[in-house]
Amino acid sequence: MGNYQNTRHRKGPREMVTGGEWIYGRNPVEEALAAGRRTASEIILPPQFPDEDDQIQRIRDEAKSRRLVIRTMDRDQLDRLVKGAHHQGVALKTTGYPYAGFEEILSAVEDDENAIVVVLDHLEDPQNVGSILRTACAVGVAGVVIPEDRACGITPAAVRASAGGAEHLKVAHVVNLVRAMEKLKEAGIWFTGLDWGGDAKPYTEIDFKGRSGLVVGAEGAGISRLVRENCDFIAELPMPGGFESLNAGVASAVALYEILRQRK
Repeated sequence: MGNYQNTRHRKGPREMVTGGEWIYGRNPVEEALAAGRRTASEIILPPQFPDEDDQIQRIRDEAKSRRLVIRTMDRDQLDRLVKGAHHQGVALKTTGYPYAGFEEILSAVEDDENAIVVVLDHLEDPQNVGSILRTACAVGVAGVVIPEDRACGITPAAVRASAGGAEHLKVAHVVNLVRAMEKLKEAGIWFTGLDWGGDAKPYTEIDFKGRSGLVVGAEGAGISRLVRENCDFIAELPMPGGFESLNAGVASAVALYEILRQRK
């Protein structure tokens, strides 16, 4: 990430983005440029100084090479532009998130006997979604599947929380999670849901070798009934400290690295 090898989307200054959205934060902006999956038109950067930070310099150089409009903006203006989010003085005007088609993820699973897929069952918190996407990118998942309704999409806030990792992932919107899971199971995926109950096993006792899917439920509500019924296994994380639960992002990270550990 961050090496700018992909130059498919270099645009001239006249090819401005109409509509679109602002991605903010140094890492998200750098990774969006590196991934090359979006069309960008302008960028907000701090004033240039001789001793400029290396990361800002890389972003500036890439913006120049892509002939983006480079502007400066005072902190109050930029705060308003990104609605008070933590921007680090950097924002990129770009097209919306480039969702993958579900068939792309299905094909990736069919081609890889060790593919990992993450299913997010109506998560609404962009911080949790972004945290999960960050870990998913780190462990090399084949794709992430999210529902079209009653769920957080891959918003700028989620991209920020993913530290830009979302820009390198295949994320598909689907109308029906259960139907998507059924198709993935036909391709060889075995699904494990993170939940509690009499049928739950400690997460370290689940066999995650081969094609594996991890299902993460919504904050508070957990995994919905029909989605849970379509999981092959239910895994729980031990809580000897007596605290009720970890948030979805932390629990997902623990489980995804257990999958990776078993494959090492």
